[in-house]
Amino acid sequence: MEYTSVTHVQAELEKAGYIPSHQIAVVIYLANATGKPVLVEGPAGVGKTELAKAVAVSLKRELIRLQCYEGLDEAKALYEWEYAKQLLYTQMVKEKINDVIQGAETLSEAVDRIAAQEDAFFSERFIQPRPLLQAISSEEPVVLLIDEVDKSDPEFEAFLLELLSDFQVTIPELGTRKARNIPFVVLTSNNYRDMSDALKRRCIHLYIDYPEKELEQRIVRTRLPDIQEHLLEQIVQAVCRIRELDLRKRPCISETLDWARSLIALGIEDLSPKVVADTLNLLVKYRSDSERVMEKLTTIVS
Repeated sequence: MEYTSVTHVQAELEKAGYIPSHQIAVVIYLANATGKPVLVEGPAGVGKTELAKAVAVSLKRELIRLQCYEGLDEAKALYEWEYAKQLLYTQMVKEKINDVIQGAETLSEAVDRIAAQEDAFFSERFIQPRPLLQAISSEEPVVLLIDEVDKSDPEFEAFLLELLSDFQVTIPELGTRKARNIPFVVLTSNNYRDMSDALKRRCIHLYIDYPEKELEQRIVRTRLPDIQEHLLEQIVQAVCRIRELDLRKRPCISETLDWARSLIALGIEDLSPKVVADTLNLLVKYRSDSERVMEKLTTIVS
C-alpha cells in the first residue's frame, strides 16, 4: 500500500494507533513520495520510535530495526560471517583436501590450489545479514528504523551516508549489493549529539516536541478509551503544568500514559495534591525534579 494524500496518512496512522499532528503527516507523505529518509529529532518519549512502527503497520511492511549505541560498527549493522559454521564445514570436508592437492608438485602449488577454494567459505550460505543488509536485500519493501542514531560514533554516521545516498553496500567477498526495493527509512535522535550537516541534507527533518494539550488528550483517549473525560482533562492539564517547571527531565507522552493507567488502576476519579504526590514517581525520574514539583503541587492541581 502507498499513501495517496496527507489526509490518507493521518487516517492510516490513526488506524495504527498513532495520532499524528498535521506536520507529521505532511513529512511522512513527502518521505514516501520522494523516497527520502526521515530524521526525527526530539525529547525522549515523545513517540519517535512509535511513529516508525505505525508507518510500518499502515503501509503493511515489515519493520527492521537497528538500535544504535556507542561502538556500533559496520559488521554489527551490515553483516557478519558465521565463523562457527565455516569451521564446522571445514571439519566436515577436510578429507577432501587430499583430492584438491593431489598432483601438486610443490608446496606452493598445493597452497595455491587450497586458496582457490576459499570462495566456497565466503558465500551466501555463510553470511549472517544484519539490519542494514536485511533491509536492502528484502524482496518486499520494508520500513528501516535506525533508532537513536545520535548514540553511534561519527565514523558510523559517515558510513550511513553512502547507504542513504545510493542504497547499496559493498561486501568485499561478494561484490556490491543494490537495494531490491528502496526502504522507507526513519532515523531517530534524542539530541545526544548533533547530527552532521551531510546527514541532515540527505533527510527530511522532523522535530517532534511535547504535544499540545488537545493532541495529548486525543492520544490518551485513543490508548485508554475507558478513561473518564474529567480525569483525562485533569491529568493532561497537570502534566502540561509540570512541563513548564525547570526540570532535569520533563514528563513525556509515554509517562502521561503510564500515569493515567496507574490512576485508573487505583480507582482515582479526581486528582488532588495528595494523589499527585503519591504517584509522582510515575512522572518524574529525578529527586531534584520531584522536590521541585512537590513545591508547586497546589498550582499544578487546581
